[in-house]
Parts: sequence; C-alpha cells; structure tokens
Amino acid sequence: MNSSASRPSRWARNPFVHNLELSLTDKMTMGLMSVTVFPVRLLLVSFLMLLGWPFAFVASLGRSEFVVEPQSWWRRLVDVALRVIMRAMWFCAGFHWVKVKGERAAPSQAAILTVAPHSTFFDAIPVTSTMCSIVAKLETQSIPVWGTLIQYIRPVLVLRSNLDSRRQTVEEIKRRARSGGEWPQIMIFPEGTCTNRSSLILFKAGAFLPGLPVQPVVLRYPNKLDTISWTWRGPGAWKILWLTLCQPHTCMEVEYLPVYTPSDQEKENPSLFANNVRKIMAKALEVPLTDLSFEDRELSFAEGPLKVYDPSSLLEFNHLLPRLRLKTTESSLQEQVSKVRKLRKHLLTLEDFALFLHVGVTDTLRHIHGLFNQQEEGQIDIRHYLLALSTIYRPSKSMDTLKMAFEMYDSQDTGQVHERDLAAMLEIMLGVKQVELSLVLMELGGPHNGKVTYDELWCFMAEHPHFVQDYLDFKDHPRHLSVGPHDSCNGHMTPDDTR
Repeated sequence: MNSSASRPSRWARNPFVHNLELSLTDKMTMGLMSVTVFPVRLLLVSFLMLLGWPFAFVASLGRSEFVVEPQSWWRRLVDVALRVIMRAMWFCAGFHWVKVKGERAAPSQAAILTVAPHSTFFDAIPVTSTMCSIVAKLETQSIPVWGTLIQYIRPVLVLRSNLDSRRQTVEEIKRRARSGGEWPQIMIFPEGTCTNRSSLILFKAGAFLPGLPVQPVVLRYPNKLDTISWTWRGPGAWKILWLTLCQPHTCMEVEYLPVYTPSDQEKENPSLFANNVRKIMAKALEVPLTDLSFEDRELSFAEGPLKVYDPSSLLEFNHLLPRLRLKTTESSLQEQVSKVRKLRKHLLTLEDFALFLHVGVTDTLRHIHGLFNQQEEGQIDIRHYLLALSTIYRPSKSMDTLKMAFEMYDSQDTGQVHERDLAAMLEIMLGVKQVELSLVLMELGGPHNGKVTYDELWCFMAEHPHFVQDYLDFKDHPRHLSVGPHDSCNGHMTPDDTR
C-alpha cells in the first residue's frame, strides 16, 4: 500500500483500553475507604455541585450566545463564587492541591488553549479554575446540574453525527478566536476522546483551522494507582468516581507550555499545524505519538480468529473513507461483491473506480486509489478495496469478510481460491506483508493443487484458535518462521509500505 504518511507498525499499548488491576492492599484500602471517607466525600461533592447550580443558572439568563456583553459587577461576583465553589468541590473529591507549571497566556496572545491528553471527566478541573469556554458534545446540555454549569462558560456545542453541526462548530471557533480577546479563551481537547495517556493520538484540526497562535496545555496524573482513566474499554464512570473518591489523595499537574505561533505553511495546512503542536506536547509529556484517532477505536478493538494484527496499514484508508460520503452497510457490501463477480476485469483505473462507486473524481478518491495502486501502473484491484472496506467496517467479523473474499476470488464457482489469492486476502485483512501458506497447506494435506476452500480453512481455524500465530508466516512475524522462500508480495495493505 502506498502511503503519504509515516506510521508506526504497531502501538505498544492500545490507548482506548484501561486495565485496572488492584492489589490486595489496594482492595483493603478501598474497602475501608468505602465505608468511611467515600460517603462523606460523595455528600460534600454533591452538595457543592448543587450549591453552584443556582449561581450558574442566574448568570446564564438573558445572555446572548453570539455577542459578548460587558461583564457586569454582579456577574463578576458570580464568577468568583463559582470558582471558589468548584475548587472546594475538587478538594473534597481528593484533589487537595493541583500543581500548576508555567503561565497561562492572555486571550489576546492565545485565544485557544489546546489541552492533552484527555483521559477523564476530572480534566474539567483546569476548566473550572479558569472558566474558559470549551468545545463540548451537544448532549452535555442535558446532564442534570452539570449541564447548567457547562452552559455558564458559554461552550461551543457540537453534534458529532451531524456534518453541518461540525462545520458550524469550526466557524464558531474561528469567529471567537479572531475576536481579538473579546471572547473568553477556548479550551479544546484536540484528541476528541478519552485515552489512557499512554500516547497522544491524532489531533482533530478544529483548534488549528483559524491559523492563530495557540497555547499547549499538558495534564499529568502522577499517581501510583490510576483510578481516573475513563476510556472506551475499562472501568465505567461510576466506578471511576467511586475508586477516585476512595483514594486518600489524587495528584494532578497542569503545565502551560509556551505559546505556539504557526508558520505561514502551518496556517495553510491545519493538519501540519496540529501535528507539530502534538509533537511538542508529547515531548513535554515524554510519551510516544500514535497515528490512531477517535474514528479508529473500533478497528483497534478488532476480535475474532483473523482479527487485525497490525492496523497501521489501514489507518489512512479509514481516515479518508468518510470524505467520500458513501454509506456502508451489509447490503451495500453484498451488492458490490455481486457487481465485482460480474466484472470481466478487476483492475480499474481512477475513472473506472469512480464509475464503480458512482462518485466523481476528487482529490480524496485519487488519494484512495493511490493507496491501492501498488505497481504504479494506474490501476487497482477493486477486490482489494472491498476487502479493506469490509475489514474497517466490521473489524470483529473477520470470518464474514473472509467468506466475502472467497466469493469475489472464486470466479469459476468451484468453491476454491488459489494460494496466492488467499495470501493476498490475509495480507489485507491482517495488515501484514508477504504471507506464506506452506504450513497451512501442509497441515491440510491432500491433493490441493495450491487451492483451498472456505470450508476447509474455516474448519482448520476452528481446530487451531492460534491460527495466525502458529500457522502463518509473514514479514516481521514475532516467531521469525521461515518455511520456504517468499514469493513477491501478494497483498496490498501492508505496514512496511506506510513507512
């Protein structure tokens, strides 16, 4: 696969997963704190949050969402009162002191503060201490009590599922950022989702589209036991709250890094701007970068006998695909498979590819076509595209994707596919390079003539749950198995091609 981006072959730790393991001492501490300190803390936190609600509610009445009025004396008092109440609330939750490094820039110097990593709802601490605006999901407005407190800081609300809403959000960020400091600063968590802080995932471009200076802000939680990480897989919100309130003390550090002024090139290229800021923040945090994004979380959770071994080769495709605005469903996939079976040739030029998908020739389509154009001959095998599409659309249904692949490659309805075609399928589905099937064919036995049926392969994998690790050989396999000379690369979605 030809890629314009440089991507690591694998990540050391999935940033969307938090495995919390408690020692016997931790469990004993939790048990003791649960019946002593926890009830008191929960009561105080709830009381203080409720105490802040009427202040935020009254101060939000009659205030325009589009115009900044001069701050009246009583609203200034409300602002001070809310800061005190919120700081007392966090103190009661166990955040007895928060270490702050560096200096926060004035709104006229940096209208946008980019904050990372985003890993928990406790990341709201710097928001409540500064009363900066934030970019938040539209659903946050409906959260009892807390939704009113969020409304007080005049957030920029976005409905993620609505393209127009996301576009309007970007325009609102630009409008506020270019107001010359009239609007409050905006704190943006550019990762767009919570991670376990093991690495920095890709930043969304929203904070960087105005092309104005930003101030990076990094968050640290230097605690022996990580009870605060709230990720896609791991302890839920209520468990996180319970475990954290049961800690004698929870440490937090907020560091304001120097204001970053974009170059002319970065102003024209928000993605470059975002990535350069991300590098600075990762260096300050001493964590690696990973080219995963919010949209890649399902791909990183792939399960099944042929789960994606190395998703790095599929990431760029996964990021580009939404720009085509094609809706992928089970039925649409099957329709495309049927269409492929009727094609006389499977190699398509860019124009043929556009006709196949019923879209116009755009830069995005040209980019995707280039990802699969391995031989640089201006043609791609449409079957490779559909295999990659099925893999990222249903990453945990690898056997359905494999069955679909057999349908596409079995043009003569014999139920068999050639060894080289099967290798190509597996290379794309697993994200690896140079799959060698000699061991598999040897174990299957019989006069295969280098061909395999879906039923044979399915039965074999059912009997060997570690099929990929034990019976496949591919480049960079941890087993370093060599069962014979490798042929030229069969597949087209390989991690090495993205380096």
